[in-house]
Amino acid sequence: MPPGRPRENQDVLMKSAELIGWAIGGLEREISHTKERLAALTAQAAKLRKRAGIKASAAATAAGAGASAAADIVSGRKKKRRKMSPEARKRISEMMKKRWAERRRGK
Repeated sequence: MPPGRPRENQDVLMKSAELIGWAIGGLEREISHTKERLAALTAQAAKLRKRAGIKASAAATAAGAGASAAADIVSGRKKKRRKMSPEARKRISEMMKKRWAERRRGK
């Protein structure tokens, strides 16, 4: 320990590290409880869909885009993206070039 530094600071650092450890433990416990709750809710939703005769994808579509994205995250599926035609890409490119040219002229 460098001269001139009191030993009390070391005790404070150890206590703060201990508090951080407790906080991390509490957060990890909350995460595990949340995951368990999510799994229970997902199972309950699956039961309700089965009872109503609704497929999972149809239910997600009916619930809205936010629910669909959440379902994709939970299930680990990637969202399918639409492919843009080369003509559409060219049109958009030309429009953007025109907008940027106008913007440059305006300055």
